[in-house]
Parts: sequence; structure tokens; C-alpha cells
Amino acid sequence: MDCRENIVQYLTWSFIVGGLAFFLRQTRLCGPYGRYVNIGERLTPTCPAKVAWFLQELPAFLLPVILVLTTESRTSLGKKLLLWTFCLHYFQRTFIYALLTRGRPYPLWITVFAAVFCSLSGFLQGHYLLHCAQFEDTWLADVRLAAGLLLFVVGMAINIHSDHILRSLRRPGEIVYRIPHGGMFEFVSGANFFGEILEWCGYAVATWSLPTFSFAFFTICSIGPRAYHHHRDYQLKFEDYPQSRKAVIPFIL
Repeated sequence: MDCRENIVQYLTWSFIVGGLAFFLRQTRLCGPYGRYVNIGERLTPTCPAKVAWFLQELPAFLLPVILVLTTESRTSLGKKLLLWTFCLHYFQRTFIYALLTRGRPYPLWITVFAAVFCSLSGFLQGHYLLHCAQFEDTWLADVRLAAGLLLFVVGMAINIHSDHILRSLRRPGEIVYRIPHGGMFEFVSGANFFGEILEWCGYAVATWSLPTFSFAFFTICSIGPRAYHHHRDYQLKFEDYPQSRKAVIPFIL
């Protein structure tokens, strides 16, 4: 398959502009799912959390894998980066996190919106790394590749560990919110979000391109403000909430 440069550029800039718009919306009003579901949203059709996470994350894993299996890659390094970063993350979110989550039911329209986003991002990252990206042989020794992959691995470990801590705060069938402790939660309220931000920053550095940066940028614009809203919610709910914790970036924000 040839590189569809027009489609890649269109999706890339859509993610950048959409990320900015989403960031502005999120700073004023957090997405109405999880703890932010209001009374009106409770009356709309919902989807069990396990099913919602599986359905919405699956396209981001499945589409790149289909592209890998059905087309010949221009670069083997691009193929390896795609499989061991982007696909690895979404495999964990689709087949492990989705089965373990103990979250509230999701509004169906948000599940559909997320599935569309994951479909577009899965196609963009898969097509770009397989058919458009050009890596020189020297890239294997480039500090950006090593630093990016290290950031990705550390971020994924933080993300998975933080999700484990959050799950341990609830018994099966229970929907309550408690103060999380341990790991990066000692430094930030949104430790799981911090981990995912590190992942995608590392991914963007390791691949060093505008299409991969645009995906990382959209993700940061989406979950960064949500971490801030979580931080404020904890402070309002719990009088003994640790004052030294930041929202999403340790010691800074």
C-alpha cells in the first residue's frame, strides 16, 4: 500500500485542532462519565464499564494489527515500533484493563465517540508507521529512540500500577471514591493519567513525527484537564486530602 499523504495530513491536523478544542472544553466542563455523570446523563442509555472499555479500545488495537497482517511495511523498524508501543498499550487496555475495571456504567454516546476516535487513531498510527515513516539505519542508535522507549515503558508501568491501586480501593460491585495512596499517587492525584501522558510522550519522541505527536497531543489535551478535575474533586470531598499532592505533574501542576 502506498502512503496516503493527504489522509495522513488531514487526520494529523484534525487531531491537533481537535485536541485544542477539546482542551478548552475540558477546562470548563469535564467529560460526563465516571464520577462526573450528572442526573440527565443517568437517564440516557448506558453500557457496562467492562463492555464499554472493550468496545471503545478494541479498534485502536485491531486496525493496526490488520494493517500489519494484510500489507507489506516500508520499514521493519516502523512495524516494530507500532507493535511494541501503540499496539501493546491498546492490547493491555482492551483485553486486560477492560476485564478488571470496576467503574460506573458509561453513557452509550461516549462509548461510540471513543470508539470512533480509537478507530481514526489506530488507522493513522498504523498507516503512517507502516507506509509513510522513513527511518534511517542510524535511528537505532539515536538517543531519541532510546529515551522515547524508556519513557514509554516507565509510563506504562506507572499507568498499570496506578490503575491497580484505584481498583484496590473498591470491592466488587462497589462504587465509592476513596483517597488513593502509594506509587505516584503520593505525588499527583491523577497518577494513572500521568503514566499515560509519559507513555505517549515517549512514543512521540521514539517515532519523532508530526502524526505521532498529534496523537500524543490530543491525549494530553483530553486526560490532562481530567486529572485536574479529579484533583479538585478529591480536595472538595476529603478534608484530610494530602496538601502536597499536585494534579498531574509532580511538584509542578
